[in-house]
Amino acid sequence: MVPKFPAVRPSFHTVLKERVSEYFEQKRLSTTGGWRIFSKAIILSVALILLYIHLVFFTPVWYFALIECVLVGFVLSFIGFNVMHDGAHGSFSNSPTLNKIAAFSLNLLGGNAFMWNMKHNVIHHAFTNVHEVDDDLEGGILLRLSEHQKRYKVHSFQHYYVWILYAQLYLFWIFYSDYKKYFTGKIGDIPLKKMSIQDHLIFWKSKVLFLLIYMVLPIIFTGWLPWLIGFITITWVAGVVLSIVFQLAHTVEHTHFPLPNEATGKMEDEWAIHQLKTTANFATGNKLISWLVGGLNFQVEHHLFPRISHVHYPAISKIVKQACEEYGVAYYEYAKMREAIGSHLRYLRNLGQADMAVA
Repeated sequence: MVPKFPAVRPSFHTVLKERVSEYFEQKRLSTTGGWRIFSKAIILSVALILLYIHLVFFTPVWYFALIECVLVGFVLSFIGFNVMHDGAHGSFSNSPTLNKIAAFSLNLLGGNAFMWNMKHNVIHHAFTNVHEVDDDLEGGILLRLSEHQKRYKVHSFQHYYVWILYAQLYLFWIFYSDYKKYFTGKIGDIPLKKMSIQDHLIFWKSKVLFLLIYMVLPIIFTGWLPWLIGFITITWVAGVVLSIVFQLAHTVEHTHFPLPNEATGKMEDEWAIHQLKTTANFATGNKLISWLVGGLNFQVEHHLFPRISHVHYPAISKIVKQACEEYGVAYYEYAKMREAIGSHLRYLRNLGQADMAVA
């Protein structure tokens, strides 16, 4: 059963929305990305195209090619963070068409925008860190991400081997996860909304296109072994980058993993308070990290205002922090990225070595 959030009048979410809305009205700003996000999209897209052309059609010496493959892995991730993510939330542009194009960049990276919308926008954003609802907590038998999941002996070492698992995320996503959702018609236990004929066609066309761009052409022009080494390098780098940015947002020492009331099916907190309890920021003072990860280090603001572009999160964060202080609501943030990574690894270690209650 999908849980429900209690209706609170007046809600903390209403307070936040009013203050943030007032900020945009006073500054006369659009909530979308504007020229800043367009420039990022152009820079990252051109970087990917140039790297691809040089690797495939002007194949450099192996050690230089390996460096370029690492760069491709990073750029693929950054396009996902900066272009696809805002597009999928409708905050890339005021134009629905441009938002759709930005969201569909995921299809060119091997994923599927339809599946992402259901998994991320509909489920994860509504029911963050809720056991057996938020699919982002499902890491397979080797990874325990919540105290409500069963603990196995192997989890005692998960904080060591987790990097191997994270490296496989991208491969797992494009070659297994999307297909599982497609053929089962579900994400976890939640049914997918009905796919139209166009949705089906886009799914298969984009999967074939990915194979042609990232497998067939490189094999033809570079050979089987160089392609394999390059492809593994690209996907492993992308997998680690995507995983760590996603995990630092919700699976660290301070975040909560609340369960709905068994009798009523309702969560204890209103939705906005739930988001603040289950989400954390990291390295918000580092402008380079903020630029590269598309503002996803401001994860608190993103979860509260997903339809506002990430370029506005630094300003919005001040408003959210002030409101949290006034209303006595916890606001979780790690000053440095390395501190957040350390907290995530300690969290995994504690989950793997302690017999915590299983719901």
